Amino acid sequence: MGDDTGTPGDDRLIAITLDEASIERGNPDVEHERAVAVYDLLEENRFQPVGGPKGPYRLMLSIRENRLVLDVADEAGERIVAHILSLSPLRKVVKDYFLICESYFTAIRQAAPAQIEAIDMGRRGVHDEGSRILMERLEGKIAVDHDTARRLFTLICALHFKG
Repeated sequence: MGDDTGTPGDDRLIAITLDEASIERGNPDVEHERAVAVYDLLEENRFQPVGGPKGPYRLMLSIRENRLVLDVADEAGERIVAHILSLSPLRKVVKDYFLICESYFTAIRQAAPAQIEAIDMGRRGVHDEGSRILMERLEGKIAVDHDTARRLFTLICALHFKG
């Protein structure tokens, strides 16, 4: 199986901590999105700090002065690197995502299945756009695949909009 050189499965997150000091509890929909994104992200992800040691990794996410802080540690909890990204490039897409999510959550309570499906397609499109921007912002810092970027984008939304 694995050897001292590491395996591709080592380049993954095994723990995610959300900084309580920079996050307020959200409404049930936001909390649900956050919990699902964390669960999905930990179940399957590709995450590798560029030029860093082999994983697996622990990640602490926080928001400080409109900047996303990704504090990456090794399996034992020793800090490897912290990357600070401006959230300004994501501001519009995050706003659009939350507006469409609000419509989606309202629709699943009272709309016809066809309406729910149409809103969900729009939500996925905006989510993909946010994921692409996030991957661009992480380029040269942290290598992630598309699915990992999508799940990280969901977490960023949950952090940025405090409910």
